Amino acid sequence: MLHRTFIYSPLPARVIFGPGSLAELPTEFAQLGIGAALVLCTPEQVALAESVAALLGKRCAGVFAKAAMHVPIEVARAAREQARAVGANGIVAIGGGSTIGLGKAIALESDLPILAIPTTYAGSEMTPIYGITAAGEKKTGRDIRVLPRTVIYDPSLTTSLPRGMSATSGLNAIAHCVEALYADNGNPITSLMAENGIRALAEGLPEVMTQPDNIDARSQCLYGAWLGGSVLGATSVALHHKLCHTLGGMLHLPHAETHAVVLPHAVAYNAVAVPEIMKKVARAIGAGDAAQGLFELSRRLGVPMSLRELGVAYQDLDRVADAALQAPYPNPRELSHEGIRALLENAWSGRVPVSNSASQGKAGTER
Repeated sequence: MLHRTFIYSPLPARVIFGPGSLAELPTEFAQLGIGAALVLCTPEQVALAESVAALLGKRCAGVFAKAAMHVPIEVARAAREQARAVGANGIVAIGGGSTIGLGKAIALESDLPILAIPTTYAGSEMTPIYGITAAGEKKTGRDIRVLPRTVIYDPSLTTSLPRGMSATSGLNAIAHCVEALYADNGNPITSLMAENGIRALAEGLPEVMTQPDNIDARSQCLYGAWLGGSVLGATSVALHHKLCHTLGGMLHLPHAETHAVVLPHAVAYNAVAVPEIMKKVARAIGAGDAAQGLFELSRRLGVPMSLRELGVAYQDLDRVADAALQAPYPNPRELSHEGIRALLENAWSGRVPVSNSASQGKAGTER
Protein backbone atom coordinates (compact mmCIF):
# COMPACT_ATOMS: atom_id res chain seq x y z
CA MET A 1 0.00 0.00 0.00
CA LEU A 2 1.24 3.49 -0.86
CA HIS A 3 1.26 5.95 2.02
CA ARG A 4 2.00 9.16 0.17
CA THR A 5 1.10 10.96 -3.02
CA PHE A 6 3.58 11.34 -5.83
CA ILE A 7 4.01 12.51 -9.40
CA TYR A 8 5.65 10.35 -12.04
CA SER A 9 6.16 11.87 -15.47
CA PRO A 10 7.99 9.42 -17.78
CA LEU A 11 10.10 11.03 -20.46
CA PRO A 12 9.25 10.36 -24.12
CA ALA A 13 11.91 8.12 -25.62
CA ARG A 14 11.79 5.02 -27.81
CA VAL A 15 14.13 2.23 -26.73
CA ILE A 16 15.33 -0.71 -28.81
CA PHE A 17 17.24 -3.19 -26.65
CA GLY A 18 19.06 -6.43 -27.45
CA PRO A 19 22.15 -7.98 -29.03
CA GLY A 20 22.30 -7.13 -32.73
CA SER A 21 19.78 -4.30 -32.45
CA LEU A 22 22.11 -1.92 -34.32
CA ALA A 23 20.72 -3.57 -37.46
CA GLU A 24 17.46 -1.72 -36.72
CA LEU A 25 19.18 1.64 -37.26
CA PRO A 26 17.92 2.30 -40.82
CA THR A 27 14.32 1.53 -39.81
CA GLU A 28 14.48 3.70 -36.70
CA PHE A 29 16.22 6.43 -38.66
CA ALA A 30 13.38 6.49 -41.19
CA GLN A 31 10.76 6.68 -38.43
CA LEU A 32 12.37 9.89 -37.19
CA GLY A 33 12.10 11.37 -40.67
CA ILE A 34 15.79 12.29 -40.86
CA GLY A 35 17.13 12.75 -44.37
CA ALA A 36 20.71 13.75 -43.57
CA ALA A 37 22.49 12.97 -40.29
CA LEU A 38 25.75 14.06 -38.80
CA VAL A 39 27.33 11.10 -37.00
CA LEU A 40 29.22 11.99 -33.82
CA CYS A 41 31.97 10.05 -32.06
CA THR A 42 35.26 10.47 -30.20
CA PRO A 43 38.58 10.19 -32.06
CA GLU A 44 38.96 6.67 -30.63
CA GLN A 45 35.66 5.45 -32.11
CA VAL A 46 36.01 6.54 -35.71
CA ALA A 47 35.80 2.97 -37.04
CA LEU A 48 32.52 2.40 -35.21
CA ALA A 49 31.10 5.71 -36.46
CA GLU A 50 32.09 4.81 -40.01
CA SER A 51 30.25 1.50 -39.71
CA VAL A 52 27.16 3.48 -38.69
CA ALA A 53 27.69 5.83 -41.62
CA ALA A 54 27.84 2.80 -43.93
CA LEU A 55 24.52 1.54 -42.55
CA LEU A 56 22.95 4.93 -43.27
CA GLY A 57 24.43 5.21 -46.75
CA LYS A 58 23.43 8.41 -48.54
CA ARG A 59 21.51 9.57 -45.48
CA CYS A 60 24.81 10.18 -43.67
CA ALA A 61 25.90 13.79 -44.18
CA GLY A 62 29.30 13.33 -42.50
CA VAL A 63 31.19 12.21 -39.40
CA PHE A 64 32.36 14.57 -36.65
CA ALA A 65 34.98 12.67 -34.64
CA LYS A 66 36.05 15.26 -32.06
CA ALA A 67 33.74 14.61 -29.11
CA ALA A 68 35.60 15.28 -25.85
CA MET A 69 35.06 14.85 -22.13
CA HIS A 70 32.83 17.44 -20.41
CA VAL A 71 31.83 18.94 -23.82
CA PRO A 72 34.24 21.90 -24.15
CA ILE A 73 32.44 24.91 -25.60
CA GLU A 74 34.95 25.10 -28.46
CA VAL A 75 34.12 21.54 -29.57
CA ALA A 76 30.39 22.22 -29.27
CA ARG A 77 30.70 25.29 -31.50
CA ALA A 78 32.70 23.37 -34.12
CA ALA A 79 30.14 20.55 -34.18
CA ARG A 80 27.23 22.98 -34.49
CA GLU A 81 28.96 24.69 -37.40
CA GLN A 82 29.61 21.39 -39.20
CA ALA A 83 25.98 20.33 -38.72
CA ARG A 84 24.90 23.59 -40.36
CA ALA A 85 27.49 23.33 -43.12
CA VAL A 86 26.46 19.83 -44.23
CA GLY A 87 22.73 20.55 -43.94
CA ALA A 88 22.11 17.89 -41.28
CA ASN A 89 18.55 17.58 -40.03
CA GLY A 90 19.38 14.96 -37.43
CA ILE A 91 22.16 13.64 -35.21
CA VAL A 92 23.38 10.09 -34.63
CA ALA A 93 25.57 9.94 -31.52
CA ILE A 94 27.45 6.68 -30.99
CA GLY A 95 29.62 6.32 -27.92
CA GLY A 96 29.51 7.34 -24.27
CA GLY A 97 28.49 10.40 -22.33
CA SER A 98 30.96 12.70 -24.08
CA THR A 99 29.56 11.94 -27.54
CA ILE A 100 25.91 11.98 -26.53
CA GLY A 101 26.57 15.18 -24.58
CA LEU A 102 27.96 16.75 -27.74
CA GLY A 103 24.80 15.77 -29.59
CA LYS A 104 22.80 17.51 -26.90
CA ALA A 105 24.89 20.67 -27.28
CA ILE A 106 23.95 20.72 -30.96
CA ALA A 107 20.27 20.01 -30.30
CA LEU A 108 20.11 22.74 -27.66
CA GLU A 109 20.55 25.43 -30.32
CA SER A 110 19.06 23.71 -33.35
CA ASP A 111 16.25 21.38 -32.17
CA LEU A 112 17.75 18.60 -34.33
CA PRO A 113 16.51 15.14 -33.24
CA ILE A 114 19.09 12.79 -31.73
CA LEU A 115 19.30 9.03 -32.22
CA ALA A 116 21.67 7.72 -29.56
CA ILE A 117 23.65 4.47 -29.62
CA PRO A 118 25.36 4.09 -26.22
CA THR A 119 28.55 2.03 -25.99
CA THR A 120 29.18 2.72 -22.28
CA TYR A 121 27.02 2.77 -19.17
CA ALA A 122 26.95 6.57 -18.78
CA GLY A 123 23.14 6.90 -19.09
CA SER A 124 23.16 10.33 -20.74
CA GLU A 125 21.00 8.99 -23.55
CA MET A 126 17.96 8.77 -21.24
CA THR A 127 18.09 12.27 -19.78
CA PRO A 128 17.23 15.84 -20.79
CA ILE A 129 20.33 16.96 -18.87
CA TYR A 130 23.13 18.68 -20.76
CA GLY A 131 26.50 20.05 -19.70
CA ILE A 132 28.97 22.36 -21.42
CA THR A 133 32.36 23.41 -20.02
CA ALA A 134 33.73 26.91 -20.56
CA ALA A 135 36.56 28.69 -18.75
CA GLY A 136 37.06 25.76 -16.41
CA GLU A 137 33.44 25.63 -15.25
CA LYS A 138 30.95 22.97 -16.26
CA LYS A 139 27.44 24.37 -16.47
CA THR A 140 24.53 21.95 -16.59
CA GLY A 141 20.87 22.35 -17.34
CA ARG A 142 17.69 20.51 -18.34
CA ASP A 143 15.85 20.96 -21.60
CA ILE A 144 13.52 18.42 -23.20
CA ARG A 145 14.89 19.40 -26.63
CA VAL A 146 18.15 17.58 -25.91
CA LEU A 147 16.54 14.26 -24.95
CA PRO A 148 17.33 11.67 -27.66
CA ARG A 149 14.20 10.63 -29.52
CA THR A 150 15.37 7.04 -30.02
CA VAL A 151 17.96 4.94 -28.18
CA ILE A 152 19.42 1.72 -29.54
CA TYR A 153 20.95 -0.45 -26.81
CA ASP A 154 23.05 -3.17 -28.45
CA PRO A 155 25.07 -5.04 -25.78
CA SER A 156 27.34 -6.49 -28.47
CA LEU A 157 28.73 -2.97 -29.03
CA THR A 158 29.97 -2.90 -25.42
CA THR A 159 32.11 -6.06 -25.54
CA SER A 160 35.09 -4.03 -26.74
CA LEU A 161 34.72 -1.54 -23.88
CA PRO A 162 37.93 -1.96 -21.84
CA ARG A 163 37.59 -3.54 -18.41
CA GLY A 164 38.60 -0.38 -16.57
CA MET A 165 36.17 1.80 -18.48
CA SER A 166 33.42 -0.78 -18.06
CA ALA A 167 33.93 -0.71 -14.29
CA THR A 168 34.05 3.06 -13.84
CA SER A 169 31.20 3.64 -16.27
CA GLY A 170 29.12 1.05 -14.42
CA LEU A 171 29.85 2.66 -11.05
CA ASN A 172 28.79 5.98 -12.55
CA ALA A 173 25.46 4.35 -13.45
CA ILE A 174 25.12 3.01 -9.89
CA ALA A 175 25.63 6.59 -8.66
CA HIS A 176 22.65 7.71 -10.75
CA CYS A 177 20.51 5.05 -9.07
CA VAL A 178 21.72 5.81 -5.55
CA GLU A 179 20.93 9.51 -5.78
CA ALA A 180 17.53 8.78 -7.32
CA LEU A 181 16.63 6.77 -4.22
CA TYR A 182 16.91 9.84 -1.98
CA ALA A 183 16.03 12.54 -4.53
CA ASP A 184 13.58 15.10 -3.17
CA ASN A 185 11.33 14.49 -6.19
CA GLY A 186 11.66 10.70 -6.27
CA ASN A 187 8.66 8.37 -6.23
CA PRO A 188 7.93 4.65 -5.82
CA ILE A 189 8.38 3.97 -9.54
CA THR A 190 11.80 5.56 -9.82
CA SER A 191 12.83 3.87 -6.57
CA LEU A 192 11.96 0.44 -7.96
CA MET A 193 13.92 1.21 -11.12
CA ALA A 194 16.88 2.54 -9.15
CA GLU A 195 17.16 -0.44 -6.81
CA ASN A 196 16.90 -2.87 -9.72
CA GLY A 197 19.51 -0.87 -11.62
CA ILE A 198 21.97 -1.09 -8.71
CA ARG A 199 21.38 -4.83 -8.41
CA ALA A 200 21.83 -5.50 -12.13
CA LEU A 201 25.09 -3.56 -12.27
CA ALA A 202 26.49 -4.98 -9.03
CA GLU A 203 25.87 -8.48 -10.31
CA GLY A 204 26.94 -7.88 -13.90
CA LEU A 205 30.11 -5.82 -13.51
CA PRO A 206 32.23 -8.50 -11.76
CA GLU A 207 31.26 -10.94 -14.51
CA VAL A 208 32.27 -8.43 -17.18
CA MET A 209 35.67 -8.00 -15.52
CA THR A 210 36.43 -11.72 -15.78
CA GLN A 211 34.57 -12.37 -19.06
CA PRO A 212 34.45 -9.20 -21.17
CA ASP A 213 32.80 -11.06 -24.06
CA ASN A 214 30.00 -12.50 -21.92
CA ILE A 215 26.98 -11.09 -23.72
CA ASP A 216 24.60 -11.94 -20.87
CA ALA A 217 26.72 -9.98 -18.37
CA ARG A 218 27.05 -7.12 -20.84
CA SER A 219 23.28 -7.12 -21.33
CA GLN A 220 22.72 -7.04 -17.58
CA CYS A 221 25.04 -4.06 -17.19
CA LEU A 222 23.50 -2.18 -20.10
CA TYR A 223 20.05 -2.84 -18.67
CA GLY A 224 21.19 -1.43 -15.32
CA ALA A 225 22.66 1.59 -17.08
CA TRP A 226 19.37 2.17 -18.89
CA LEU A 227 17.55 2.17 -15.56
CA GLY A 228 20.20 4.48 -14.09
CA GLY A 229 19.87 6.95 -16.94
CA SER A 230 16.09 6.80 -16.76
CA VAL A 231 15.93 7.67 -13.06
CA LEU A 232 18.61 10.33 -13.48
CA GLY A 233 16.41 11.98 -16.10
CA ALA A 234 13.26 11.73 -13.96
CA THR A 235 14.64 12.96 -10.62
CA SER A 236 17.02 15.58 -9.26
CA VAL A 237 20.66 15.07 -8.28
CA ALA A 238 22.32 15.92 -4.99
CA LEU A 239 25.75 16.18 -3.37
CA HIS A 240 27.43 13.35 -5.23
CA HIS A 241 26.74 14.71 -8.71
CA LYS A 242 27.43 18.29 -7.63
CA LEU A 243 30.88 17.32 -6.37
CA CYS A 244 31.69 15.29 -9.47
CA HIS A 245 30.64 18.09 -11.82
CA THR A 246 32.65 20.58 -9.78
CA LEU A 247 35.75 18.37 -9.77
CA GLY A 248 35.41 17.59 -13.46
CA GLY A 249 34.87 21.15 -14.60
CA MET A 250 37.49 22.77 -12.36
CA LEU A 251 40.23 20.16 -12.61
CA HIS A 252 39.36 18.41 -15.89
CA LEU A 253 39.12 15.01 -14.25
CA PRO A 254 37.85 11.91 -16.08
CA HIS A 255 34.08 11.78 -15.58
CA ALA A 256 33.41 8.12 -14.78
CA GLU A 257 36.53 7.65 -12.63
CA THR A 258 35.59 10.69 -10.56
CA HIS A 259 32.11 9.28 -9.95
CA ALA A 260 33.61 5.93 -8.95
CA VAL A 261 35.94 7.51 -6.38
CA VAL A 262 33.44 9.95 -4.84
CA LEU A 263 30.40 7.65 -4.64
CA PRO A 264 31.18 5.66 -1.44
CA HIS A 265 32.17 8.84 0.41
CA ALA A 266 29.07 10.78 -0.66
CA VAL A 267 26.96 7.81 0.43
CA ALA A 268 28.72 7.78 3.82
CA TYR A 269 28.02 11.51 4.20
CA ASN A 270 24.29 11.09 3.58
CA ALA A 271 23.79 7.74 5.30
CA VAL A 272 22.73 9.12 8.69
CA ALA A 273 19.89 11.11 7.09
CA VAL A 274 18.41 8.26 5.04
CA PRO A 275 19.10 4.96 6.86
CA GLU A 276 16.21 3.04 5.27
CA ILE A 277 17.38 3.99 1.79
CA MET A 278 20.91 2.92 2.64
CA LYS A 279 19.52 -0.48 3.61
CA LYS A 280 18.07 -0.75 0.09
CA VAL A 281 21.43 0.13 -1.46
CA ALA A 282 23.25 -2.36 0.75
CA ARG A 283 20.69 -5.07 -0.08
CA ALA A 284 21.03 -4.41 -3.81
CA ILE A 285 24.82 -4.84 -3.72
CA GLY A 286 24.76 -7.70 -1.24
CA ALA A 287 26.56 -5.88 1.57
CA GLY A 288 25.96 -5.04 5.21
CA ASP A 289 26.75 -1.33 4.82
CA ALA A 290 26.03 0.73 1.71
CA ALA A 291 29.10 2.99 1.74
CA GLN A 292 31.58 0.26 2.64
CA GLY A 293 29.92 -2.16 0.23
CA LEU A 294 30.32 0.28 -2.65
CA PHE A 295 33.93 0.89 -1.62
CA GLU A 296 34.63 -2.85 -1.63
CA LEU A 297 32.87 -3.26 -4.98
CA SER A 298 35.14 -0.58 -6.43
CA ARG A 299 38.19 -2.30 -4.99
CA ARG A 300 37.02 -5.62 -6.43
CA LEU A 301 36.60 -4.05 -9.86
CA GLY A 302 40.11 -2.59 -9.71
CA VAL A 303 39.18 1.05 -10.30
CA PRO A 304 41.05 4.08 -8.91
CA MET A 305 40.25 4.44 -5.20
CA SER A 306 41.30 8.02 -4.51
CA LEU A 307 41.19 11.51 -5.98
CA ARG A 308 44.95 11.62 -5.49
CA GLU A 309 45.26 8.82 -8.07
CA LEU A 310 43.31 10.99 -10.51
CA GLY A 311 45.83 13.82 -10.13
CA VAL A 312 44.01 16.04 -7.63
CA ALA A 313 46.40 18.11 -5.53
CA TYR A 314 45.71 18.35 -1.80
CA GLN A 315 45.63 22.14 -2.00
CA ASP A 316 42.71 21.94 -4.47
CA LEU A 317 40.33 20.50 -1.88
CA ASP A 318 39.40 23.79 -0.21
CA ARG A 319 38.43 25.55 -3.41
CA VAL A 320 36.45 22.52 -4.60
CA ALA A 321 34.54 22.53 -1.30
CA ASP A 322 33.89 26.27 -1.68
CA ALA A 323 32.61 25.82 -5.24
CA ALA A 324 30.35 22.93 -4.25
CA LEU A 325 28.51 25.24 -1.85
CA GLN A 326 28.04 28.19 -4.21
CA ALA A 327 24.56 27.28 -5.48
CA PRO A 328 21.93 25.68 -3.24
CA TYR A 329 20.62 22.25 -4.20
CA PRO A 330 18.56 19.59 -2.41
CA ASN A 331 20.42 16.98 -0.40
CA PRO A 332 19.12 14.69 2.36
CA ARG A 333 21.79 15.89 4.79
CA GLU A 334 22.62 19.51 5.57
CA LEU A 335 25.63 20.75 3.64
CA SER A 336 28.55 22.45 5.35
CA HIS A 337 32.03 23.43 4.26
CA GLU A 338 33.52 21.41 7.09
CA GLY A 339 31.55 18.31 6.15
CA ILE A 340 32.24 18.52 2.42
CA ARG A 341 35.89 19.25 3.06
CA ALA A 342 36.13 16.13 5.25
CA LEU A 343 34.37 14.07 2.56
CA LEU A 344 36.81 15.31 -0.07
CA GLU A 345 39.83 14.58 2.11
CA ASN A 346 38.63 11.01 2.66
CA ALA A 347 38.09 10.61 -1.09
CA TRP A 348 41.49 12.17 -1.80
CA SER A 349 43.30 9.76 0.50
CA GLY A 350 41.22 6.71 -0.45
CA ARG A 351 40.22 5.88 3.13
CA VAL A 352 37.51 3.32 3.80
CA PRO A 353 34.33 5.40 4.24
CA VAL A 354 32.65 5.44 7.64
CA SER A 355 28.96 6.33 7.88
CA ASN A 356 27.47 8.36 10.76
CA SER A 357 30.56 10.58 11.06
CA ALA A 358 29.54 13.47 13.29
CA SER A 359 32.32 15.57 11.78
CA GLN A 360 30.62 15.49 8.38
CA GLY A 361 27.80 17.87 9.13
CA LYS A 362 24.43 17.92 10.78
CA ALA A 363 21.81 15.41 9.75
CA GLY A 364 18.93 16.64 7.70
CA THR A 365 15.39 15.38 7.40
CA GLU A 366 14.99 11.86 6.08
CA ARG A 367 13.18 11.67 2.78
